[in-house]
Amino acid sequence: MDFLNKIVRLVQEEVQSVKEKDPAAKTTLEILVNYSGLHAVLFHRVAHWLYERKLFFLARIVSQVSRFITGIEIHPGAKIGKGLLIDHGSGVVIGETAEVGDNCLIYQGVTLGGTGKERGKRHPTLGNNVMVGAGARILGPFKVGDNAKIAANAVVLEEVPPNATAVGVPAKIVRIEGKRVQDLDQVHIPDPISQELRSQRAKIEKLEAELERLKATQGEDK
Repeated sequence: MDFLNKIVRLVQEEVQSVKEKDPAAKTTLEILVNYSGLHAVLFHRVAHWLYERKLFFLARIVSQVSRFITGIEIHPGAKIGKGLLIDHGSGVVIGETAEVGDNCLIYQGVTLGGTGKERGKRHPTLGNNVMVGAGARILGPFKVGDNAKIAANAVVLEEVPPNATAVGVPAKIVRIEGKRVQDLDQVHIPDPISQELRSQRAKIEKLEAELERLKATQGEDK
């Protein structure tokens, strides 16, 4: 009976988290039936329970069934805190040694991955109340601090401090505690190719001007 009560409380907490984070959520029934992010988290609770008891094969079966149904892949070894909302969800991948704190929000297409075949801790750790925008990639065994925000399509390769906002490829910290630290946002991200072309064009124009000056000087000498 206690086990059943724990399951009911767990589902209630997850549903309440969805209601708090998603203004589109209307009713409990709608959330239970239609929210693939909720389904993926609940499947993961089962898979992780099996994984902790070294039932690795069964854990992976549950994980793969969840992936087939929801389009979200969470390795059974990943540690997921309370109140995670995976909004829309499709294409989300969370690696084996990843850790996600309480009350985090992850949008579609996000990867919490590694950078190679190293062993041990190789995936990121998200603190509490972290928001990760659509398509973002967080790669490596570092921490993203509490209340941090990762912009859509950012590629994060190093630690992000608490209460910071990271934007770009590779990601740069643009705000900490609400204060701007760089003149950069996720809408007006610099294009490195365009910047390099402008730089090369400026050099060519400078060389052409110098060449014309030399020609003029030689003409005067004649």
